[in-house]
Amino acid sequence: MTTIKQVRDELAAKQDKLGAVFSEALTTGDSGEKQYDFNRVKCLGDDVSGSIAVAEKVKQMNAELDELAEKAETLEAAEKAAGAHANREKAAWRPSMPSGGPRDPGESKSLGERVVGEKAYAAWLQAGMPQGVDFKYDVMPTDMLAKAMRSMTLQEKTLMATTAGYAPESTRLPGFVDAATRPIQLIDIIPFSPTGMSSIKYMEETTRTHSSAEKAEGAAFAESAFAFTEKTSDVVKITDSLPVTDEQLEDVAMMQGYINGRLTFGIRQRLDGQCLVGNGSSPNLRGIVNVSGIQTQAKGSDPVPDAFFKAMTKIRVTGRAIPTHHVMHPTDWQGVRLLRTSDGVYIWGSPSEAGPERLWGLPVVQNDARSAGSGLTGSFQPAWISGFERKGVDIQIGYVGTQFGEGKRTVRGDMRAALTLFRPAAFCDVTGL
Repeated sequence: MTTIKQVRDELAAKQDKLGAVFSEALTTGDSGEKQYDFNRVKCLGDDVSGSIAVAEKVKQMNAELDELAEKAETLEAAEKAAGAHANREKAAWRPSMPSGGPRDPGESKSLGERVVGEKAYAAWLQAGMPQGVDFKYDVMPTDMLAKAMRSMTLQEKTLMATTAGYAPESTRLPGFVDAATRPIQLIDIIPFSPTGMSSIKYMEETTRTHSSAEKAEGAAFAESAFAFTEKTSDVVKITDSLPVTDEQLEDVAMMQGYINGRLTFGIRQRLDGQCLVGNGSSPNLRGIVNVSGIQTQAKGSDPVPDAFFKAMTKIRVTGRAIPTHHVMHPTDWQGVRLLRTSDGVYIWGSPSEAGPERLWGLPVVQNDARSAGSGLTGSFQPAWISGFERKGVDIQIGYVGTQFGEGKRTVRGDMRAALTLFRPAAFCDVTGL
């Protein structure tokens, strides 16, 4: 026979045993991150040793805990049902009266049934209901309450329901549930600066030829060549607006702040996407992956991590920059996070941990403004990339067209910004993921 106490005790014991395994296995890696080394586990005895054997045992113990937890939940639900049943029985039927044996439920009459059965009540009705009539009963009030829960009262025959009686009060919870939308993902790692210009002009050293060489006495000096080219990145305007009635603004105190916040977020979300995939056709920004001169690394038959490491090498060797971040679609990062060795060990950490969102030591920025299948490695340093804000997000409200006579207003917002890659070769597009 299995009781809830026995199951709970067994569940606690096995939980403690599994916790001891994880405590022994927990260690700190070279870079300070927490990881599990199951080769360190000794508490399972000499028969279970080595990372694979311990991992299999942990899997078995975890499955047993899940099974015990399900049993505990089932037994707890049964106990709860038994308690609820007892409470209902207590409310519906009262214990026996002190003067007699157990009461038949049919003995308990409601107040209405007692009144209708009184001869004095029948005579009062027959006499045309003059003045009033008095009755006296020796009965426990709780009996009347229990009976009222089970049957109708004085001459009441119509079913009382929410549709033809007293509808329950419905109170709406405060606030609201946000709709799902893509968060700001990229512009947090792009350095931004203010500007007072309508376009960003700068000089790029497009020719740099060093001809330094040893020469004999009296020989002509070696000659190097350097040239500069003016580059331009236009400041573009990103806008949004929303028509809204006077009543909506007046009757919901939070609405104006809500609209302002939503428009501000939407404009910055658009900037975030444009900085990565903007096609550069006026009035669009030219995003990083569409800038001429960035490097490309095809995955080919390589594992995904290898392709990103080769992109890092290209940035160092060709771009002469230090890579700082990887950018990839969440689906592509999922493939990396789930990589396993041939014997089933997860390379990026145990499934019981969130694991570091890093690849080859660089942070991974998950961004779904671009479709899965392509990623980006880059040096997001002010020397090689910079965003410029001519004007931050500005929210205004006013009348458009016939809105004044219609009781409407338009809330609008806009910002002006530019994106400049000073050294495109400091970025590498990783394709074919």
